[in-house]
Amino acid sequence: MSNPYFQFKQFTIYHDQCAMKVNTDGVLLGAWTEVGHNKDILDVGTGTGLIALMIAQRNPVARVTAIDIDRETVAQAKENRDNSPFADRMTVRLCDFRDCGCMWQERFDLIVSNPPWFENSLLSPDAGRTTARHSVSLTLQELLHTAKSCLKQEGTLALILPFDKQNELIQLSDKLGFYLKRETVVFPLPDSLPKRLMTEWTLSPVENPQRNRLTIEQCPHRYSPEFVDMVREFYLYL
Repeated sequence: MSNPYFQFKQFTIYHDQCAMKVNTDGVLLGAWTEVGHNKDILDVGTGTGLIALMIAQRNPVARVTAIDIDRETVAQAKENRDNSPFADRMTVRLCDFRDCGCMWQERFDLIVSNPPWFENSLLSPDAGRTTARHSVSLTLQELLHTAKSCLKQEGTLALILPFDKQNELIQLSDKLGFYLKRETVVFPLPDSLPKRLMTEWTLSPVENPQRNRLTIEQCPHRYSPEFVDMVREFYLYL
């Protein structure tokens, strides 16, 4: 049986009741996203609450709202929040993001999401895992469309996606009026093909978007120095 929790330096994530466990994608987005002094932040498809908690740790003035559509997942995210030092600044809600535009009056400085994907892969027989891993409940187009209605004009949308979603993301962002602010292509190893794409988008034109790359391991089972620098404040033993 796998470990029911993952211990970080300032908080613990239990994930035994969640379809999606703690994984590198969530850690990457939580550590990479520029949080600045944004006060109102939304985490879409929060799962365990990992990204929301990482952002709350990095930004001491942030008020973080974390939403998910799965009831058991939300219950576990609330448990992880309550056991963290950031409980007073984090709200967890059972909510479909597509309803947010008409439900809430406020808009957000930052929206982050490690969204459902594997759109064309074989569906999992586990209903919870299917919802978490496949865009059967929230497509990329719906995510961007709703994010536009929930962002402040100067706000930022931060995403992590499989690298092969790059062309679709570019087409949709152009169609919906998003402008690339920052992009990092993620490689598992120096000689491997790119695996993930992390991007930040804004509703105002950006003259010179930042573009770079990140390699997670310099060789198998040995983290690269740039990855260590990124996650040092979260991972134990770093």
